[in-house]
Amino acid sequence: MSVNAQVHLDKNENNKKSDKALKPLFPKQAECSYVSCYCEENVWKLCQDVSIRIPGELDRCYVVFISNPCRTVPLWKQRAGREEDRLVIWDYHVIFLYSVDCKTCLVYDLDSELPFPTFFHKYVTETFRTDQVLKSDFHRFFRVVSAKQFLQHFASDRRHMKRPDGSWIKPPPPYPAICTSTATHNLDEYINMDSESGPGQVFNLTDYVQRFYKIDK
Repeated sequence: MSVNAQVHLDKNENNKKSDKALKPLFPKQAECSYVSCYCEENVWKLCQDVSIRIPGELDRCYVVFISNPCRTVPLWKQRAGREEDRLVIWDYHVIFLYSVDCKTCLVYDLDSELPFPTFFHKYVTETFRTDQVLKSDFHRFFRVVSAKQFLQHFASDRRHMKRPDGSWIKPPPPYPAICTSTATHNLDEYINMDSESGPGQVFNLTDYVQRFYKIDK
């Protein structure tokens, strides 16, 4: 865990036992596989890394696709943002969660200016803010998939990053496209926010926060 992330640890006595259970999943952000505009593959690589080095933690890891029917999702504190608040409107984005228990969850976002990792509540507050002041076209939805399931079933032939003439919009990762024995491309199933179809579960912002962050009453 980075020094910056450690600063954000909850000092609350009730969380100290949970904090002790945290393991540093990734040494440093700079050492993680990263290619700009291929967030789904960057996160797949994070899942793969955990499965190889510390497989016992994989069941506590999740992949979260963020999008909506209009494919217009505002996220703040993104490195690609140009203004002071680093706002970007993505068609979709993908992040990695490490959920130890209902009180302790870390977010790993390779495209964020926030520490790597950042505690869930801080990440949500800084990155999503609220849907209440946004038009419905900009409301964020979240498809949550277990890391293990994502590793087993996700596939992308990178067609969404090609122009009609076959040239690349952005250069692809140096390794072969991710595929499975049964699929070469199913990215749209993950970006689609129809709760009646696709892998995992789909949440609105409120339910997503309640899923991974609960406060003692």
